[in-house]
Amino acid sequence: MKSMRSPMGRVLGHGSAKEGTGHWWSQRVSAVALLLLGLWFLLSMQLLPEFGHAAVVAWLARPSHAVLMTLLVLTVAVHSELGIRVVVEDYLHRPVARTVLLIAVRFAHVLVAALAVFAVLSIAFGIVR
Repeated sequence: MKSMRSPMGRVLGHGSAKEGTGHWWSQRVSAVALLLLGLWFLLSMQLLPEFGHAAVVAWLARPSHAVLMTLLVLTVAVHSELGIRVVVEDYLHRPVARTVLLIAVRFAHVLVAALAVFAVLSIAFGIVR
């Protein structure tokens, strides 16, 4: 049976760093969640009689829609951050620059997600009409 190890791994006897599995699963689970939440969102938008501000605010003020929209926003932020993290780790080879950029990416995603959740909850609780 052929070994799945790289030639260097066979020589040195080192296996996987055991770090990628959790990340891989997180990307797949968030992708499935995005598929389901995205379908809900598209179908909900299709059922709206109009796309005016008042209609969309009334739609988002419903508790079930506010909860699902919050989940959609958070899932988009998590999935996006996971994807950008992979690109940065794979293509940025300077350790200090990589670390700084990874921190900035995480901060930006948390900030955007927090603002989006605040916007959804503001509408849902009637602060914004």
